Amino acid sequence: MKRQLPRPRDLAPLMRFKKPQFGAERRLAAALTIEDLRRIAERRTPRAVFDYTDGAAEAEISLDRARQAFRDIEFHPAILRDVAKVTTGWDVLGAPVALPFGIAPTGFTRMMQTEGEYAGARVAGRSGIPFSLSTMGTAAIEDVAAANPHGRNWFQLYMWKDRERSMALVERAAAAGYDTLLVTVDVPVAGARLRDTRNGMSIPPALTPATVLDALPRPRWWIDFLTTEPLAFASLDRWSGTVAELLDSMFDPTVTFEDLAWIKEQWPGKLVVKGIQTLADARAVVDVGVDGLVLSNHGGRQLDRAPIPFHLLPEVARELGRDTEVILDTGIMSGADIVASIALGARFTLIGRAYLYGLMAGGEAGVERAVQILAGQVERTMRLLGVRSLEELEPRHVTQLTRLAPRPVADQDRG
Repeated sequence: MKRQLPRPRDLAPLMRFKKPQFGAERRLAAALTIEDLRRIAERRTPRAVFDYTDGAAEAEISLDRARQAFRDIEFHPAILRDVAKVTTGWDVLGAPVALPFGIAPTGFTRMMQTEGEYAGARVAGRSGIPFSLSTMGTAAIEDVAAANPHGRNWFQLYMWKDRERSMALVERAAAAGYDTLLVTVDVPVAGARLRDTRNGMSIPPALTPATVLDALPRPRWWIDFLTTEPLAFASLDRWSGTVAELLDSMFDPTVTFEDLAWIKEQWPGKLVVKGIQTLADARAVVDVGVDGLVLSNHGGRQLDRAPIPFHLLPEVARELGRDTEVILDTGIMSGADIVASIALGARFTLIGRAYLYGLMAGGEAGVERAVQILAGQVERTMRLLGVRSLEELEPRHVTQLTRLAPRPVADQDRG
């Protein structure tokens, strides 16, 4: 083979230099998945805070199973379809969304990273998706509305023992223009979050010899934490103690379906019940007249070995999807998970940890990256399946493969 020295004019088309990126911009651009953001978050966040976000109850079996359920699916694509243009939005709870997911309510969010709820609300507004503020959030109801003035804000309610204070929050949310109330019903008492206990997790984080040592490789987090407004809750006075102590001191274990009906009478917007884990309970809340329900086991943070929401979805959607909007959370780590959920009957999904990993990895820019990753995965998965809109997604596109199945009753009796 004859060889020659390359000529400058031959090299010119091959020489492509990208604009250099530094710091957070470079770090986030290199993140291609939510798991990538999780690894960055773990490096940049104190262990107790990261574990509070990342962990679940007891042996964390519920969370592991929920994520495994999404891995245990098989897609069935259709070929030779024109997918040059794909629409990833539709109406949810009476108003349009640009993507089939929104940001779930999360507690103590400014503890994870000081921009907290403000970062999530601003990104949600720009992305055309709802942002949910938790009762245990660390930004005021009115301030979140100001951060996302043209977007959709939802408020998540825990019913406290002090009913008047609970409903005062509902009134504030209505006055601030929140269009949907998420009533969470799966926290009669706090779950046993063992990582928090082992880490001595408190609210706010305490400066101890162990936390100071942990801070040495993560100075940015501590500088931000110590030089910004002290951590306070959107809806209650400051608290100094563990998460479990706070939940057990406030939350009302006597709440019933009658209370849910009473809340519905007080709220002028859409009402959604979050924490449904059986078909029977789904039917019961639909009978109360709610506008939607969230199949959720609280991200595995309450009852360990609870039902897997994604496994429950097809049956609930088939039985009740005509009467109410079915939303899903727990275990979602990719856009493919979201597409599979829509195909099996969910109207919408909520992301919690996926958003928080982005927040811890890079503040508002990290949340933006998390939404970009999921949005890109949703669109690409739809194209590969041969569908152009969410309306075209159907159960035929997804098979839930069996890994865990109940033993026959007779076998159980003999065992």
